[in-house]
Amino acid sequence: MSYLKALHETYEQNLDKVGIASEKTLRNGEKASYMLLPMSHTTQTAHIEIIVDLQGNLYDAKVVQKENTVLPFTEGSGSRSGQNYVPHVLHDKLMFVAKDYAQYVSVDEKKRVAHDAYVQQLAGWCASEYSHPYIEAIYQYVKKGTVITDLIAKGILHIGEDGQLLKKWTGDINERPEIFAVIANEQEAALVRFNVHIPGETVVPIWQNAQIFDAYSSYYNTQLKDVDLCYVTGQLLPRSERHPNKLRNSGDKAKLISANDATGFTFRGRFQSSLQAANVSYEASQKAHNALKWLIERQGTTIDGRVFLVWGAKNLDIPAAHEDLSSLELSWDNFNFEQAHEQLETKKVDLKENLALQKKALLAGLSKHIRYEELPNEKIYILNVDAATPGRLAILYFRSYDSKLYFDQLSDWHVKTSWRQTRGKDKVFYGAPSFYSIAHAAYGPRPSDKVVKGVMERMLPCVLDQRKIPLDIIKSAVMRASNPQFFGETWEWEQTLSVACALVRNLYEQEEFTVALDVNCKDRDYLFGRMLAVADVLEYRSLKKDEKRTTNAVRYMSAFQSNPERTWSTIQKAILPYQMSLGEKGNFYRRLIDEIGSAISIEDFNNQALSGKYLLGYYSQRQDLYTKKEIKEGEQQS
Repeated sequence: MSYLKALHETYEQNLDKVGIASEKTLRNGEKASYMLLPMSHTTQTAHIEIIVDLQGNLYDAKVVQKENTVLPFTEGSGSRSGQNYVPHVLHDKLMFVAKDYAQYVSVDEKKRVAHDAYVQQLAGWCASEYSHPYIEAIYQYVKKGTVITDLIAKGILHIGEDGQLLKKWTGDINERPEIFAVIANEQEAALVRFNVHIPGETVVPIWQNAQIFDAYSSYYNTQLKDVDLCYVTGQLLPRSERHPNKLRNSGDKAKLISANDATGFTFRGRFQSSLQAANVSYEASQKAHNALKWLIERQGTTIDGRVFLVWGAKNLDIPAAHEDLSSLELSWDNFNFEQAHEQLETKKVDLKENLALQKKALLAGLSKHIRYEELPNEKIYILNVDAATPGRLAILYFRSYDSKLYFDQLSDWHVKTSWRQTRGKDKVFYGAPSFYSIAHAAYGPRPSDKVVKGVMERMLPCVLDQRKIPLDIIKSAVMRASNPQFFGETWEWEQTLSVACALVRNLYEQEEFTVALDVNCKDRDYLFGRMLAVADVLEYRSLKKDEKRTTNAVRYMSAFQSNPERTWSTIQKAILPYQMSLGEKGNFYRRLIDEIGSAISIEDFNNQALSGKYLLGYYSQRQDLYTKKEIKEGEQQS
């Protein structure tokens, strides 16, 4: 019950956001709206909108472009499936809202009486003290029983020669009616939402109207009877046996809590009923599930149906362990720049440590935003969910952290795994790679979503519990980075190389490798990597401006890792002409190669395969040479 309690508390902390629609921009640039749903409400995709006046007369109708619509529902309608035709209370499918449905669609007896249950349910709301003039107007309209007839007259729905609704459009595609473009099934499956028109007034749509939300929630609370002990709140409250679905999206049928099978050996002899196993009140269930749905839509990462979610009970926007800091929209409120700057100035550190300190200061700034002194009990939650079957959702991972511990772990990860990262063709930043980037670097170029979500799940304990990164992931990333010829674009290889360096650096954290070149490092593999980088830059400098080809050092990179001594001889012979063509600059590179090579003992200059450290030496030496500092020095010496 701990995760339900955390979600329930999150809902209580954000009551001011209930019923308020928000928007976020997706990666493809499109806008998506989401809402912390009021109790007893859910969302569904509407296809048709009917507008009536306050007297219950049809004013207009139109096709809706697959918009999520908030609608009131009951426990029964929320869990309906198959031939269990239980209507929602207001907005619903044609089968429920249209009395003339049987006139235009061939139906069985169950569907024929579905409208009666709908009208009876709506009449109960209208007759209560929580009724609303808009709802009464809609009730008056649907009682007339002309919904489909009106929609046909308005050109929204279309019938064939037999007078029945068309199953599909078979005419000219250019003349296809709009309804067939927005609905995946037949016209009869369209969901209708209602709104009200008042001349001279701007009416808040019913699916966004807070007054109507409150009215229905209050009305439905009066319908709940059975009171029992709630395992989440510890209070005696009306219980719930049917819990919400549609948690990950509007078409999601998977539930976190479900017990609809009471036959056979279901309870394994431990219980007599499902209520003995878990008894959750209606209020706690609604609030916890609505909070989870809201958080997933707001900030969750979903890959192949698996959701990765991080949030704070009172501060929702917490940097997630699986992301890199470049993708975060950081809040700089309360960040003490002067203190951070003073910290950097007073410490006599080089650029590498400076970057690490900046990262720490950044994370400290984020954590200060939480104000420990004001929120001593602030908790940060990490939750992963996935569905093994279409109907069941499982909690794969749930942990609650003290905020200070969480940020300490996150800071430690970003410092130990920080490297100069390349993203795309022109984006560069310093920091730890995201889990998504690690999955692509290790199992790319285009790993399946199942592989990506598996890597993300395995990496999570590496940050939150400071466990070692799985060796198979590091080895795979190093192997791919050592085979540049497998990449179609240079930036793809550079991206993989930077991620592999970050992982190797984390693996050998005690040796404190950094992006900046360490000329004092005597590690054999690191030195071999430096030699390869000098050979690479030497040949690259000799190329003409319009000459785009791979250097010999890069071409032989994989063989060099497996047999460094033998492959180096090949590379050295291949770069001799380029060294000659560079003249004095070539001599600078030759002297640098001799200097690095002399640091490797004769015993170590062999064909023993190189570890991932050679990538660190290669990257740092190449990056160092690209600054041209050494070249200028070489020119002055010459």
